Amino acid sequence: MQQEKFIRLGETVKNFAGKHIAVIGDLMLDTYTWGKVSRISPEAPVPIVHTVKTSCCPGGAANVMRNLVSLGAKASAFGIIGGDHTGQELKKLLLADHVDCSGLVIDASRPTVKKQRVMAGSQQLLRIDEELTAPISEEIRKELFAKVQFLLENNPPDAIILEDYAKGLFSQSLAQEILDLANAKNIPVTLDPNPRNPMRLTNLTMMKPNRSEAFELAGIKSSGEKFNEKELSSVAELIRKEWQVEYLLISLAEQGMALFAPDGKMTHIPTRAKEVFDVCGAGDTVITASTLALAVNRFDPVSAAEIANYAAGIVVAKLGTAAITTEELLETLK
Repeated sequence: MQQEKFIRLGETVKNFAGKHIAVIGDLMLDTYTWGKVSRISPEAPVPIVHTVKTSCCPGGAANVMRNLVSLGAKASAFGIIGGDHTGQELKKLLLADHVDCSGLVIDASRPTVKKQRVMAGSQQLLRIDEELTAPISEEIRKELFAKVQFLLENNPPDAIILEDYAKGLFSQSLAQEILDLANAKNIPVTLDPNPRNPMRLTNLTMMKPNRSEAFELAGIKSSGEKFNEKELSSVAELIRKEWQVEYLLISLAEQGMALFAPDGKMTHIPTRAKEVFDVCGAGDTVITASTLALAVNRFDPVSAAEIANYAAGIVVAKLGTAAITTEELLETLK
C-alpha cells in the first residue's frame, strides 16, 4: 500500500514538468555575507566578522518562482521592483532562472525589497531589511493588474500563487479581482497569507498559513500546545468560514502539516524532515510544491500536502534561501 502511494506521488512530481504557474507577490533580493568570527569588537560587545564570501539569490515571491523552475515548471513573475541596482540584480537572477519577467512593474518611488544576512558558519548573526511597506500607488496597481489580465486572456496558466509578505503590493480589491478572473477561467489559486495584511478573499482553492499565522488570522490565542486537534479544527473552521477557502493547509513545523478539507475533516501529515539547518524559505517551498501538485490534480489535496511535506523536509536541510529539484524530490520519495 505504501509503495503504491509513493509511486503515485512520484508520478505527480514527474507531471510538474511543463506546468505554467503565475506568481503574484512581494519580490525580494536575499543577500548573504559569509564569514568567520574569532573575537569580539573592543568598540562594542559585538562579534567581528571576517568576510569570506558574499552571495545573493531571489527571495520572497521570487524564491517561489525559482523553486517552480527547479521543479520543472514554467514561472511567470508579477510584482514590483524599484528603479535601482537591487531591482536590476533581482531581475537578472530571475531571467537566468528562465522566469518570464514581462509581468514586472518598475516603481521608481520605492526601493526593491532587500534582506541582508550576516552569517558566521551556519549561524545568522544579523539581518538588515531595506524596504518600504506603504501601499503601492493606484496607478502602479492598475498597471500590474493589466499585465495579469493580459496573461489570463492570452496564455492562461495552470495555477496562480498569491504570495503576500505584507510589503504593500496587495490590497484586498486587487487580490479579489485577480481571484475572480482566475475562477472565471477555472484556474486554481493558492495563497500564502500574512496576518499583517489580513485580506478577506472568497473562493480560494487553497490557503497555506503556518501555525502562528493561522491562529492570528482566526483571532484565537493558542494554548501553547504544539499539536491540539480540537484547537486546530476550531481555528480552521473560522478561517474557512471567513475566507471561503476550499482547502486549508496549516504548516506545523516539527509536527508536520494539517490539511482541512471542505467538509472540515482534518488529515494530519507528520514531518518528513530528518535534519533542520535553516527554515528560511521553507514556506515558499511548501506553497510551490502543493500548488504544482494541485495543478496536476486539483482534486487530490492530500497528495499535494504529502509532496509539499517531503519538499519542505529537503529544503530545511539546506543553508540559506534555497530551491529544491525534481531529482531531489523523486529520490526522497523512493
